[in-house]
Amino acid sequence: MGDAGLVVVAVALAVGLVGIVVPVLPGTVLIAVAALVWAIGTGGAAWWFFAAAAVLLAGGQVAMYLLPGRRMTRAGIRRTTLLLGGLLGVVGFFVVPVLGLPLGFVLGVFLGELLGTTATPDRARRAWGSTVVALKNVGLSVAIEGAAGLVATGVVVAGALSLR
Repeated sequence: MGDAGLVVVAVALAVGLVGIVVPVLPGTVLIAVAALVWAIGTGGAAWWFFAAAAVLLAGGQVAMYLLPGRRMTRAGIRRTTLLLGGLLGVVGFFVVPVLGLPLGFVLGVFLGELLGTTATPDRARRAWGSTVVALKNVGLSVAIEGAAGLVATGVVVAGALSLR
């Protein structure tokens, strides 16, 4: 792979890392595709580096859903509440680009918990408490995906430097 190809792959890796944090871009997919393009263009031992990056990215995807999901379940947040948060997050994404996803998610979780609990004087406070727990776990999810993306990008960069 030539220098121009490496620059394109490097830009795609960088955009993929940004895409993990900014919900407009498919970050993990961009990193995986950039690594695949690099492996195809380089050949040979590059495939081992691609395989390692792919395993890291896949493991990150599994962990980013399992770990926060378990923590939210233990905190008593119902799956229907999370589903409502996800649905309103998707709607929010299209209504208010970029910021609508987290805003819709927060609103959905809050409403799900508010409507799903019995009418008590502290119902809103409990719903907000569940929303805060959900937000912390969304942050954990992004951190897990970001760490996997960074390490996978590091593997590809190490491969590109060592096979140069």
